[in-house]
Amino acid sequence: MITAELLEKYGAIKKSFNKNEIIFEEGNLPAHYYQIISGEIKMCNYNDDGREFIQGIFYKNQSFGEPPLFLNQKYPANSIAVEDSEMLLLPKSNFMKLLEENPAISIKIIENLAQRLYYKSVMAAEISTHEPEHRVLKLMDHGIAYFNFQKDKNGYLINFTRQQIGDLTGLRVETVIRAIKALEKKGELRIINRKVYR
Repeated sequence: MITAELLEKYGAIKKSFNKNEIIFEEGNLPAHYYQIISGEIKMCNYNDDGREFIQGIFYKNQSFGEPPLFLNQKYPANSIAVEDSEMLLLPKSNFMKLLEENPAISIKIIENLAQRLYYKSVMAAEISTHEPEHRVLKLMDHGIAYFNFQKDKNGYLINFTRQQIGDLTGLRVETVIRAIKALEKKGELRIINRKVYR
């Protein structure tokens, strides 16, 4: 999103996180802008039973955690490295200065936040009103459009685990597995070597 050179010019530092390491916790006040160099990050909450609900998954060149940064509010979710990851951290005051001095970057950030808000609105409607198969397909199509899933001769490789699909759609893993099998029978998906293609 923002070039590494520009972020570093404003004082960003590179930091590595190990798989399952917490980047920030729900309830903490934000102090940095985060942009992923490599790896995968999830934003999630846990209910009273310990069940995880994934708010979002973020990949290379994506940023995360900006709304609380702008609002000076506590993080509403935890941020955890799904795999070994490296990212750029820019202190909040430097980030605000970067945006003030680079209006084109501000527009990009606004577009990115608008896209996330749109996705949340669409998925909220899907989760509350549609059957599991429909929810799973909608999530996959969103992933294809916005997460740059790779395409090969088999179609788009859906780079979500069954557990992540469940956590993103509010479905149990068993329900996700049944939905994927049903969608394969209908010709909507392909399963090759346990990987799902759309």
